[in-house]
Amino acid sequence: MKLDLSYSSYTCEAGVDEAGRGCLAGPVVAAAVILPITFTHEQLTDSKKLTHQQRIRIRTDILAEAIAWNVGMISAPRIDQVNILNATYEAMHEAISGLTTPAEFLSIDGNRFRPYPSIPHACIIKGDGKYLNIAAASILAKTYRDDIMQMLGQEYPMYGWESNKGYPTKKHKEAIRDHGPCRYHRMSFNWQLPLTLF
Repeated sequence: MKLDLSYSSYTCEAGVDEAGRGCLAGPVVAAAVILPITFTHEQLTDSKKLTHQQRIRIRTDILAEAIAWNVGMISAPRIDQVNILNATYEAMHEAISGLTTPAEFLSIDGNRFRPYPSIPHACIIKGDGKYLNIAAASILAKTYRDDIMQMLGQEYPMYGWESNKGYPTKKHKEAIRDHGPCRYHRMSFNWQLPLTLF
């Protein structure tokens, strides 16, 4: 399905999306992207529908053509402090605040958002499959978070983060059972031992 460029009639509309809310470890990452009104892309869609290599190739196109983009990251300890929903809002606000061209409107993937001061917004369920700017944000959030988990996985190779990216896979749960959690795990999440392995 061909995606529309943006939701509103504003020239500088930022698409905003996050990655990593459902993980047991690592940060939650959000991205904000403003695309030019002439932007088109045949492959750009919801990042979950693309392979890793496709996402990396498309990320290069987004970074080259976007009017502005930024990524925000909130660490596992901060997630434990404020809870994952508030941490997601913080990551989104961080991404928005760092845009080199200010956004006039925000299109948020999903159904909830903490309003950003003085910028109107709309929450769009499954927006990453409807609008190119939200899809672009989903690509950046996903790929930058994957890069972070790849790096953290070199420090803690027993958890298999290079493949599971911190999500609750069987291998990840077994590694926590065998080795215990590390400093990048979200200790406030309801997964502490005994873990149900599946």
